[in-house]
Amino acid sequence: MTSFTIRGATLVSDMGEERADLVVVDGRIAHRGKSDRVGEVVDATGLLVMPGMVDTHVHLMDPGPTEREDFPTGTRAAAARGVTTVVEHTHAHPVRSADDLNEKRAYLQGRANVDYGLAAHVWPETIPHIGGLAASGITFFKIFTCDTHGVPGLTGPELTLALEAIEATGARALVHNEDQEITAEAERRLKEDRRVDPGLLVEWRTREAELVAVAATAALASQSGARVTFAHVSNPAVLDVIDEFRSLGSTIAAEACPQYFALDEAEVVEHGALRKFTPPARVRDEEDRSAMWRAITEGRFSFFSTDHAPSTMPQKTAGDFWEAPFGLPGLDTTLPFLIDAALTGKISLSDVVRLYSTAPATWYGLPKGTLDVGADADLVLVDPAAIWAVDDSDIISKAGWSPYSGRVLQGRIVATYLRGEKIAGDGTPHDQRTGRFLQPIGIGGRG
Repeated sequence: MTSFTIRGATLVSDMGEERADLVVVDGRIAHRGKSDRVGEVVDATGLLVMPGMVDTHVHLMDPGPTEREDFPTGTRAAAARGVTTVVEHTHAHPVRSADDLNEKRAYLQGRANVDYGLAAHVWPETIPHIGGLAASGITFFKIFTCDTHGVPGLTGPELTLALEAIEATGARALVHNEDQEITAEAERRLKEDRRVDPGLLVEWRTREAELVAVAATAALASQSGARVTFAHVSNPAVLDVIDEFRSLGSTIAAEACPQYFALDEAEVVEHGALRKFTPPARVRDEEDRSAMWRAITEGRFSFFSTDHAPSTMPQKTAGDFWEAPFGLPGLDTTLPFLIDAALTGKISLSDVVRLYSTAPATWYGLPKGTLDVGADADLVLVDPAAIWAVDDSDIISKAGWSPYSGRVLQGRIVATYLRGEKIAGDGTPHDQRTGRFLQPIGIGGRG
């Protein structure tokens, strides 16, 4: 392993910023502060150094429909944009038992450019497998409250059983909250009216459907004591419900995704399936957008993720709107989006590290997300003065496009290190495939 010293940078942690050297020896941070030269010197004058980002909601479709995305490509996109750890689950080839997990781990050997954890799905008939899966090292259990992506939603009694079983193991749950009866009835009515226009999305996957499901899940999480993440919270009204149950003692987390800050509800009318994701974008005006950013500074969101669920342009635009797959690509753009938000005054640089690195790592028991001595040297170097525009030609994901194409951003990622090895530079990822499987520490029955 190589040893080197990063000199001249501003180190950014979840607690603040400081000018200090960072010494890396054998893949770990060996010293932080003023130091004599150790190994090669990396001149980082004028740059920021952050811990590698930890994206805990990623779909790489592998194994599965890998024409949409696979592990080698998706983790190259992650590496190029400062994400050094992902937690992945694919709906097309779900992990539902310990045997499924072992099979997927074997398949993924040599396919990842960043470190990774794996999530398991809970289907009604697989609730008895929860204990075995938790002991086998999954990062969390993914649950739906409505039928989506070919995954069955859990009814209230089924969700109760699942959360009780998860709480008994000490593991975590990530719940996609939309009410089955509301969404199913809206779909029936819209199809009866022969609607195929993109505007149907917000009438199908409504705010009410999300709020009803969030309230029910929060009540059951409170009753069971389970630690639950509320996936892709789309608007402050959902946070109001979460805050109420937090005030009653529930240990629950609210996940933010950039699409609910950057994209407008009305964009689906113009862009069609390229804005088809669920819950849909909710921002209707600048006050809505400002309210979402205020929620960050007020500490109401627990962490960020991408919900990276890419499809290519032809896949998105084939057939009518109903047939188009849900989801957006996000690994190529989420850290740049957050860095720009910090450099333009919406949030702080420490917020970026806390929300997209330290907090998700801590919540899910992953040994990442810090610049402390002894930690893995997962590092991101950022040029805060760089101004650039997102362009589809720069998208590394197999999607090949971005909903943020044309957006001008401040701050550019210039290098990414995984355990002290440079895995990307100047926006170009290497294809080293040195990523390792991570098991949670201290949760899910593991020490």
